[in-house]
Amino acid sequence: MAIKFFDMFAGIGGFRSGLEAIDGFECIGYCEIDKYAKQAYEAMYDTGGELYFEDARKIIPEQLPHIDLITGGFPCQSFSIAGQRKGFEDTRGTLFFEIARIASVKRPKFLFLENVPGLLSHNKGRTFKTILSSLEELGYDVVWQVLNSKNFGVPQSRKRLYLIGFHREKCAGQVLSFTQTNSKTTVQRYPGKEGDRIYSSEGTSITLTSNAGGFGGRTGLYSIEEFGLPIKVNTKDGY
Repeated sequence: MAIKFFDMFAGIGGFRSGLEAIDGFECIGYCEIDKYAKQAYEAMYDTGGELYFEDARKIIPEQLPHIDLITGGFPCQSFSIAGQRKGFEDTRGTLFFEIARIASVKRPKFLFLENVPGLLSHNKGRTFKTILSSLEELGYDVVWQVLNSKNFGVPQSRKRLYLIGFHREKCAGQVLSFTQTNSKTTVQRYPGKEGDRIYSSEGTSITLTSNAGGFGGRTGLYSIEEFGLPIKVNTKDGY
């Protein structure tokens, strides 16, 4: 029997992509407020018959079908060191509680959440303690670990905090224990300011910058060896 999951703050389907790759999971619905991310999500996955919600705050948990798992990369801008770190004072920072609100009613066996490592240190750890305490009150034991994408076959150094909640009345918790590492480092081929540099495919790439990565943003340019990738750019002189 497939594990039924609800994909909150779905983006373009990072969680879904991983779950579908290992099979045994069935998405019952997804929530994403960005219209372009939604278009990409629906182009990449078969969402026929699934529930869709634009705004997590308007979801009525009692109207959702059975859920075994809630996935969610709840908005991280409020906790990232690249932002102003307003935390729960920023409305985006309160969206974690929408996950908690739905979990309090549906009581799924598992929660699989993701955020930036800065969440651990935000407000001297008080923010993370609030999240753990909220989940504990709902009956969840939580394990967490910071993982780097470069250790799992991705040519980019990108650290993220992953949390897995196990409902203590429904299943036993297991501790995350990924220990493998990737010895590759960044190999810069063409210098410049961040967002304009180009890195060799022999190493890893930098994490995308907050300004969408400069000239080659979202093109994959920064992890290739030579200028061999055709890119169309709109400038004042034309394309």
